[in-house]
Amino acid sequence: MAKGLKGGGNMAAVHLANAVGGNVFLGFISAVAFATILAVVAGLTLSGASAVSHDLYASVWRHGNVDSATELRVSKITTVCLGIVAVVLGIAFEKQNVAYMVMLAFTIACSGNFPVLFMSVLWKNCTTRGAVVGGYVGLILATVLTIGSDSVWVAVIGNPKGSAWFPYNSAAIFSMTAAFFTIWLVSKLDNSEQAKKERALYPDQQTRSETGVGSAAASGH
Repeated sequence: MAKGLKGGGNMAAVHLANAVGGNVFLGFISAVAFATILAVVAGLTLSGASAVSHDLYASVWRHGNVDSATELRVSKITTVCLGIVAVVLGIAFEKQNVAYMVMLAFTIACSGNFPVLFMSVLWKNCTTRGAVVGGYVGLILATVLTIGSDSVWVAVIGNPKGSAWFPYNSAAIFSMTAAFFTIWLVSKLDNSEQAKKERALYPDQQTRSETGVGSAAASGH
């Protein structure tokens, strides 16, 4: 039925608002949708630019040896690049359902982020090496399998129907499981000195995370 709606299935809520409350409710829902989209896009852009300029460029690549002006310039460049990428992906996925696109984002998050957070906070033997390798495995596997699914391989890229080499629309059950297993395996095999230090420090970390004791002082940046 969504195929008969003007604007496609993504406009179902807007048409429903018009049918239920007329033009007043239609205008209200449209304003809410516009404000929500604007807030989400702005928030993601700012967080992405901050992560690249501060966490990656300043902390990882330059090891803190960077002035605020340079960091701000990198942040601006990153914002422009993220905008271009967003526009390109928006055009490519124009006909995809928004709810399904949100599910794809959750697939990436539950494969690359969730296993790392869960294991590092709740498992005493988790090491940095295991978390990094497991996170990358989950992220890469989720991305590759999603591209190979019918919803991207056929609907977006334009390959013939039935040619998708991944038979499911969501890769989460496979990619998340692989991430958890990789974190466990790599951490178990990691016998480096750094890994031993991290395991020894886990009880203090658990105490701080559960009670807040020892984390009251302000941190320096």
